[in-house]
Amino acid sequence: MPYIALPTPLPVAIPLPKLSVPKSARPSVTVVDVAKLAGVSPMTVSRALNARDSVSDEAARRVLEAASRLGYVRNRIAGGLRSNRSHLVAALVPTLSGPVFLESIEALNRELAVRGYRLIVGQTGYTDPREDELVSDIISRRPDAIVLTGTIHTPEGKRRLLGAGVPVVEIWDLSYDPIDMLIGFSHEAVGATVCQYLHSRGRRRLALIGADDQRSRRRWTAFSHAAIESGLTPPVSHFVSAPAKLGDGRRALRALLAESDRIDAIFCSSDMLANGVLIEASTMGLAVPERIAVVGFGDLNFAADLEPALTSVRVDGQRIGALAADAIVKRLQGEDIPNRIIDVGFTIVQRRSA
Repeated sequence: MPYIALPTPLPVAIPLPKLSVPKSARPSVTVVDVAKLAGVSPMTVSRALNARDSVSDEAARRVLEAASRLGYVRNRIAGGLRSNRSHLVAALVPTLSGPVFLESIEALNRELAVRGYRLIVGQTGYTDPREDELVSDIISRRPDAIVLTGTIHTPEGKRRLLGAGVPVVEIWDLSYDPIDMLIGFSHEAVGATVCQYLHSRGRRRLALIGADDQRSRRRWTAFSHAAIESGLTPPVSHFVSAPAKLGDGRRALRALLAESDRIDAIFCSSDMLANGVLIEASTMGLAVPERIAVVGFGDLNFAADLEPALTSVRVDGQRIGALAADAIVKRLQGEDIPNRIIDVGFTIVQRRSA
């Protein structure tokens, strides 16, 4: 690793400003305090912290060192009031306990950070009233942009979002009438394609195990219609409360087989459910894929390491997050967004379970 020479720090002997009030009632450190310690003007402190290129390297070094020693934190609210920008972007996801949305959130956070924005994340759950409540709360805090998971919103929620006057990006879904911008994929196409995939491999009696949320049910509807159009026996389904857990998959497999023991393929709305199905199938002595094929959704990091390795629908969550960040920043910089709807598609990652 190359040696990097760092600037010499300020002498330790420089005294901190004396405060005459009790510790429990100390006022917050101000720009004036930082300026006194650094030996510069308050204006130089402001420029060093907000427009680094407008001051000399030496002045910037002294300001940053003084700010660090005093524990000074910039008042972004005050700066936002002057510029009408908060440099905050809010993202809402149904759950923080499941990993399926994490790739998108991580990429969104990373790409926004390098452009000078900070991400705050809220959990809506799987019901519209909770999203409406969070949307109202977030809009009241004046973020520069809002990212929403999905395109299903209440009329009231849409009115609030349209009235916010900030860029809105919906992700992980597809619609021809987005609120503003949209980056995702078609859940209907996922359901139909998985059905066709299983049919092409000789599976004739299909089933779906899904979390009881709107996106999962839309995949089920398309899955079922595709099976019927292909002349197959109408598939059966079993839904569990969202967010689904591994144990739900185990119990759902037994429930489905009690209803129809001739099922030869199951599409699960998440890899977590599929993992539960694989475990229960092994417990029951059902060979996968010989007796029953299993397909998951999400292609999570454990899918390839299951036994047998899990066939799963892969969505490029990182690309969704990166594209959302890029669209937000371009809009905030006044650039035109010619393509307001981006379909990132999906792939079926074939492994031994199907």
